[in-house]
Amino acid sequence: MALPTTYTQEFKLLGDFFNKIRDAQAPDKFTQQLLKDWGYKSNNHRAFIPILKALGFLTADGTPTNRYHEYRNHSASKSIMGDAIKQAYSDIFLIKEKPSASDKPLIEGKFKSYHNVSDTVAGLMSKTFFALLDLADLNSGTTNTKKTKDVEEDHSHKEKADLTDTISKVHPNLGLHYNIQIHLPATKDVEVYNAIFKSLKDHLIG
Repeated sequence: MALPTTYTQEFKLLGDFFNKIRDAQAPDKFTQQLLKDWGYKSNNHRAFIPILKALGFLTADGTPTNRYHEYRNHSASKSIMGDAIKQAYSDIFLIKEKPSASDKPLIEGKFKSYHNVSDTVAGLMSKTFFALLDLADLNSGTTNTKKTKDVEEDHSHKEKADLTDTISKVHPNLGLHYNIQIHLPATKDVEVYNAIFKSLKDHLIG
């Protein structure tokens, strides 16, 4: 579980800031000087770096991670951000799978109680979270995972079929036998057993 303490008073600039990350070359180290070079010269902008670290875009010493580099792919940036905030703010997603503006009071309350902070700070934490949420696609990660799983299962079935075909060609007299174990429910109702065996006969024999 996780709920970062990082927040910024300049949450309205996060969209512009992450656009610069996508469009600029990744640095060897992300420093406060780079922030200034990008035009973020206020002390309030310094919070952008801890936010990047909380999201897994930077290591503790400021080195860009694979997530940082992957985010620079415009076609994948929203899904990368979705994965990042679901990981960094996992406690919020335990409350609401897809947070919306109507959930702000609930989420502010979560920040306040979790970190024991004032209403003002909890409000800024919540606004920072929602500013990041605007940059994210919460659905694509799940969809991609499902597609990957489906492809893996299809590939596994194909491998099994190919193996059976190969064995049949090399050893035509060799048969494959499957052992099926059936755990019957504890019941005195004979009709339950009759229904089970009838179903087995229909699907495995008939």
